[in-house]
Amino acid sequence: MKLYLDEDISPKVSEILRKKGMDATSAHETGLIEAADEEQLAFAAAEGCAIVTPNRDDFITLTVQFFEDLKPHEGLIIVPHTIPAYGYGRLANLLEKFAKDHPNGMEPYTIEFLPSK
Repeated sequence: MKLYLDEDISPKVSEILRKKGMDATSAHETGLIEAADEEQLAFAAAEGCAIVTPNRDDFITLTVQFFEDLKPHEGLIIVPHTIPAYGYGRLANLLEKFAKDHPNGMEPYTIEFLPSK
C-alpha cells in the first residue's frame, strides 16, 4: 500500500514508515505545502497512493465529489484526533498495521478511520 500524508502530518512519519520498508511520502516532501485539498487528493491518486489526513470533513466531501466526477481515487485514511500530532512513532506504527491489514491497498473511494490501537 502506498501512502501520501497530507501537510497536517509531520514528514517525520513518512520517514519512519520508509525505514520500516513502506512506500510513503508527505506533502512536505513533494512541495505541495499549502496546495488546495483537491490538488493534494489528485496528486495522491495520480501516484497510486491512499491519502492520510486528520482533515476529516473536507476530504470526505472531496471523496464524494471525486466519486461523482469519476476522478481517480485510491482511498482515504482519516487519522482520529485522539492520535496526537506529535506522536510520530505511534502514528507510523498504526499506519504500518493498517497497511498490513490491507495488503492489496484500498478500494477506490473507500473512506476508513485509522484504528487507534
